[in-house]
This record gives sequence, structure tokens and C-alpha cells, in this order.
Amino acid sequence: MWWRDAVLYQVYVRSFADSNGDGIGDLAGLTARLDYLEWLGVDALWLNPTFPSPDADWGYDVSDYYGVHPDFGTLADLDRLVTEAVRRGIRVLLDLVPNHTSERHPWFRVEHRDWYVWADEPTNWRAVFGGPAWAWDEREGRWYLHSFLPEMPDLNWHEPGVRAEFERILRFWFDRGVAGFRIDVVHRTVKDLRLRDAAGRGRVQRFPPTDVPGTHELIRAWRRLADEYEPPRLLVGETYVLDVHEMATFYGADADELQLAFNFPFLHASLRAAELRRIVELTERALPEAAWPVWTLSNHDHVRFPTRICDGDERRARCALLALLALRGTPVLYYGDELGLEQGPTPEPPLDRARPSRDGCRTPMPWDERPPAVTWLPNGDLSRNVAAQLKDPDSVLRLCRDLIGLRRELAAAPYETLSTGPGIWAWRRGGATVAVNLSARPAHVRPVEGVVRVSTDRSRDGEHVSGRLRLEPWSGAVVG
Repeated sequence: MWWRDAVLYQVYVRSFADSNGDGIGDLAGLTARLDYLEWLGVDALWLNPTFPSPDADWGYDVSDYYGVHPDFGTLADLDRLVTEAVRRGIRVLLDLVPNHTSERHPWFRVEHRDWYVWADEPTNWRAVFGGPAWAWDEREGRWYLHSFLPEMPDLNWHEPGVRAEFERILRFWFDRGVAGFRIDVVHRTVKDLRLRDAAGRGRVQRFPPTDVPGTHELIRAWRRLADEYEPPRLLVGETYVLDVHEMATFYGADADELQLAFNFPFLHASLRAAELRRIVELTERALPEAAWPVWTLSNHDHVRFPTRICDGDERRARCALLALLALRGTPVLYYGDELGLEQGPTPEPPLDRARPSRDGCRTPMPWDERPPAVTWLPNGDLSRNVAAQLKDPDSVLRLCRDLIGLRRELAAAPYETLSTGPGIWAWRRGGATVAVNLSARPAHVRPVEGVVRVSTDRSRDGEHVSGRLRLEPWSGAVVG
């Protein structure tokens, strides 16, 4: 189970690195940056959708599950990326979108219109991006369901043909060496086809009702397929639920469903010790015995964490990264997290059709102080760039790399909460103590013995601690 020891790194390909000067990040540009990712210490890359798409939702409206978006290159470019990444000890995961396709997919246009959810009369369900969840189709003389945009009709997972086709899609990519998939909206994929209005006067259903048993059965079938391979392919689920116990169900009672299910309560939490500790402890109790947690602070749908929970304060961002990378579980870094990159600007009008726009968390990766070659979105803060932070031994980037290196020593150790005062979050993992002071007052953690292995204040690295660890406001350390 390689992912238990891994650090995953999410790449928004369109914004990462442009190899041909067209202003759009591509697979060849990402391949050229693999040495940097190897130096950082990441073990796997999750690529946001790379399939052909009209880009109504920037790749999440797929028009061909067997190809590569021409903006990003060719199938040969993706094969080369996988080969070069593996040569550096890095695996590649793609982003699978099973809830819906593009309206321009041949299935919807001509071949398999029966593979979608249709109704003679619409219900009062609402789409996630606003407006009714039903659109009229003149050719059919019926309404089709779209959980997100009208250009993205929902698939009907009660149709055997849909299931068989997606098994072929999974095998196609697994056979090419892809290490797994992050699965979009996996918890909502199979719909309850009773098609009933939300009950109650004036009420609406914001997301179409889910066939919960059917969804879990589908995930188990995919897991059996993934386990046929050696090593087993990884299934990471976008389980967008805000209840830890519900999230835990997507691992399966026997840990036979997803290997990793994103913990959105953690992502949505504030940078407060009591709140974070409560979510982590609740997760530790809720997961099946053989299950493994996964943690992240940012992604392509949310305001970047240094802006969202750190108020732009670098001390707080360092504490958040230390906690993320020292927890038991698999951490996921969103590109730029390792720089402490903040939310970028949103163009006017926004390119993203969600409200509020997500453009600001997808701005170009700043490789140096020059404007990036990627121009499809405006630049964010160019002062926080890779070249400058590589030269600075006290940078957030250097801290992140050192924490990733230290994490390998802690990977198998359990999480054990320590009793602390207000504003402090501390835990033990094996012979190491991890502590962060998420308050504006100095604090002490007791008992702590050992040497500071990594601290958010790098001047403390190597310091001997005997009895108590003093932490300045908004600082943290790993002692062992």
C-alpha cells in the first residue's frame, strides 16, 4: 500500500508550466518540472482532468475518456510523463469524472442517449452551480438531469452499458501505467431515480438524491478491479460530505471501497487548535480499522489556505503545513502550497462559471520573479516563487521539503493526542512529539524530550529540549 507512505501533489495542468508558448500549461511543461517535484520529495501526482473537453467547466465536462485535451498535448505526451515520473519514483493519478459528461460527448449527441437521466416532467431539484437541475431537450421531447451546468448531463448508473464502459475506461488507463484515479463527486454518482420533488412547501433539493446502496456497490466493484493490478491501483474519492462518520462509510465497513476518501471537514476547518484536534480525533475513531486517512488544506475548488485560514500570515501558513505533513495519513499538497502561495486575482468577467468564481485558486505557478509563460489566467504574487525560495534556507519551500523528508520516519507511527492548554495542538507519533501554537500568546508543552528536528522557526532546528517545549505565538516544532 504505497500511498500510506506517500505525499500526493495536485497539479492543475493548465496553470502549472507551459512548454510551447501558447499561454496554457501542458503535459510537456509538467514533465520538464519533474526534477523539481522529485527534489521536493512528492511520491505521486494527481492531475486535474486531462481528457478532451469543451471546457464549460475546465475539463470536468469530458467529451472523450480515452484521449488527451489538445491544449495539454497528446496521448504520447501523457505516456512520456508517466514514464519519466516513474523513473523518478513518482506515480501519476488522473481525475475521473463519472457523474456526468459533456453534452458534446458522442454518447449524448448520438450513440447512447439512453445512458443519461431523463424525465417527462422536471422536479424541483436545483443544480450546484445555480438554477434548475433539468434542461429541455428538443430532440427527445424530454428533460435531462444536470447536477452542475446544463452542458454537463448526468449519467444514469443504473444502465449496465454505463458500468461496462467505465470498466473499460479504468482498464485502458491502468494498463498504460496510470497509478489510480481521484474520482470526482464519487459520493453522488448513482442517482435515486424515483425523481420526486423535495418535500415541504417552498423547499428545493440542491443536489439530486443519491442511491446510497447503489453508490457503495459501484465503488466496491471499482475497488475489485483496481485490486486486480500489481501494485493495486489507487482510488481517491471526492467525498464532499461534512460529517466525518458519513465520510468514513466510503472506505467500506471492511475497508473494501475507496483506499482514500477526502476529509472535507478538515479542509473547511479554521486554524484553531480545538477544532482541528476534534476533527482528527473523530476521524481516528470513525475510520474502519484497516482504513487510512487523507488530509489536504487547498484544492482547485477552494480559496488557497494561506488566504482562507491564515489571513496571509506566513507564520500561520507554516504551522498549517507542519500539521498537515506530520499527521498520520496521506497528505495532499495543492501546487503552490509549498510556497505559501495565496489566492490570486479573478479576471473580469470571471472565466469560471461557478459562483463565487474559483479562478483565484488556479492562477499560474510562479517559477521565478518573471511573469509566468502561463497566461490564460492573471498572475498572482510573483514574489513567492520557486527560484527565490530555493535560494533561501529559511523559506516556506525549504520547510516543506524538510517536513516531507522527516515525515518518512513517522509514516507508520500512530497518532496520540497530548493534553495541552488553549490554543495548542500537540500529539505524539512514535518517538516524536509534534506541537503547534495556534494562538497569539507564548505557550509551553510538557513533557517533551529530545532534539528539535524541524521547526517553523528554522533557527531552532537542532535545539535540545528537556522537560518542556516553549512555543512562540503561531509557531510549531517536531521534537524527537
